[in-house]
Amino acid sequence: MGALSLAIVPGPAGLLGILLGSGFLLATLVAGYRIQPGWSAATLLAGAASWALGNVVCLAGLGTPRAVPLWMAFLVLTIAGERLELSRVLEPPPSARIAFGLAAALVVAGAVGSVSASASALRLLGAGLVALTAWLTIHDIARRSVRKPGLAGFVALCLLSSYLWLAVSGLLTLVFEPSAAGPRYDAILHALFLGFVMAMIFGHAPIIFPALLARPMRFLPSFYVHWGLLHATLLMRVIGDLAGAPAAVRWGGLLNVLTLLVFVANTGVAVATAGSVRAQEVPRPGS
Repeated sequence: MGALSLAIVPGPAGLLGILLGSGFLLATLVAGYRIQPGWSAATLLAGAASWALGNVVCLAGLGTPRAVPLWMAFLVLTIAGERLELSRVLEPPPSARIAFGLAAALVVAGAVGSVSASASALRLLGAGLVALTAWLTIHDIARRSVRKPGLAGFVALCLLSSYLWLAVSGLLTLVFEPSAAGPRYDAILHALFLGFVMAMIFGHAPIIFPALLARPMRFLPSFYVHWGLLHATLLMRVIGDLAGAPAAVRWGGLLNVLTLLVFVANTGVAVATAGSVRAQEVPRPGS
């Protein structure tokens, strides 16, 4: 599965704690679905179930490679479910929700089928990722917000760029023979875990951090620096993986770390120099 898989997998005691946490999340979402059933709630529930199953697979000793696709499904479905809920602002037709459900079902089927180490199941997962990318790109409210100035436009740009990496991860899974190690698999994992997830975090951080820290946070033009670095350094790594250029992979990985440090620094400055909460430009979560 490569270095990324080893880095994200804790020891047995830690994994047991994570399993309990995923079980608690799953139970909470089951209760939430019973109170307010719907497409979004069902997607979040499927994501939590994927996380819990992946933890069971890993704890049972079946191997990290069989668990990672389920963890991928957890992150993708959790984010997609949240974006589906916010897409109600655009009032998508019933056919759009059916298309979303079919794409999510492909992701779930592929992730669950990967427990048997089936190459066809992993390709099914890849097809689901591509299908979800298409849906999100078409129906996400970020399409309308990306031309707005300031924070609203930045958030939308982060979201749309994250979908690009989701598509890359899905397409690579479809094109190449999936395996448990190697540069192509490294590209698949980093496109999703770093490109898709981190770009999404960059976009949501200016909205979520003020609530978590109980302090306002300014929007700074320098936010575009860590956004740009993320995509440039990840592109270097992925191209290095596909072209068989280890030096590009190493430099891309090193610069990925630098990107995260720039993100932390920019966030710290934005919080430290913020004025009153009323003076901040805080977009709605759907931006």
